[in-house]
Amino acid sequence: MARELLSQGASKSIYRDGDKILKVFAKGFDKSEVFHEAFINTRVENIDGINIPKILGVYFEDGQWIIEKEYVEGKTLKQLMDENPAKMDEYIGKMVDLQMSVFSKKAPLLQKLKDKLTYQINGLNTIDSSTRYELLTRLESMPKHFKLVHGDFRPSNIIVKDDGTMYLIDWVHAAQGNASADVARTYTVLYLYDKDVAEKYYADFCSKTNTDKTYVHKWLPIIAAANLTKKRPEEKEILENWLNVADLM
Repeated sequence: MARELLSQGASKSIYRDGDKILKVFAKGFDKSEVFHEAFINTRVENIDGINIPKILGVYFEDGQWIIEKEYVEGKTLKQLMDENPAKMDEYIGKMVDLQMSVFSKKAPLLQKLKDKLTYQINGLNTIDSSTRYELLTRLESMPKHFKLVHGDFRPSNIIVKDDGTMYLIDWVHAAQGNASADVARTYTVLYLYDKDVAEKYYADFCSKTNTDKTYVHKWLPIIAAANLTKKRPEEKEILENWLNVADLM
């Protein structure tokens, strides 16, 4: 069976090859990042209660690094949301339930989220020193938890099989830290997709976990700053609007 191209970007391309998925990195891609991604995936796939495609191999071919994983047949939750908008509340509920399941797990060998966010904020050269200081001060004051967090929990990273089983992919940003930080990140992603969907997700999570919305909201400037370092043009404007710590108390 010939490889089927599923998606393509500047740094990597995703192919289906029979019952396998191949993530093919561009020539010259940092080898340490390839093995870091494989390491995180391997650590998480051994945690009971989470469905995640397993790593089958990491190898070098024709000058390119390749991560080989299990292929999971199904549609992404984003595809289902787009195809069945009338079922949006149901999909959001299942999405929140899955995220809460992730938060119930531990992964002590993963990087601490606080350390990662500190590094990202310190490396953001598009903000002034006073804003950086305010962001780091707020980050230091936030409760320190050690829950498993995905780091990029979004509908397009959830594969739903025909029987309803949900698989979570793309764990490269996973860490251990405060769940509300992960919720803030998901909120920003959904806000770009549909503001009403973002607010429904926000309300559903806070209701199910008895979490004060204002507490999650306090993470927005921190998460916005950290994700500006990824230089995604479609996110730039909204993330910059959330940088003002004083406006988001």
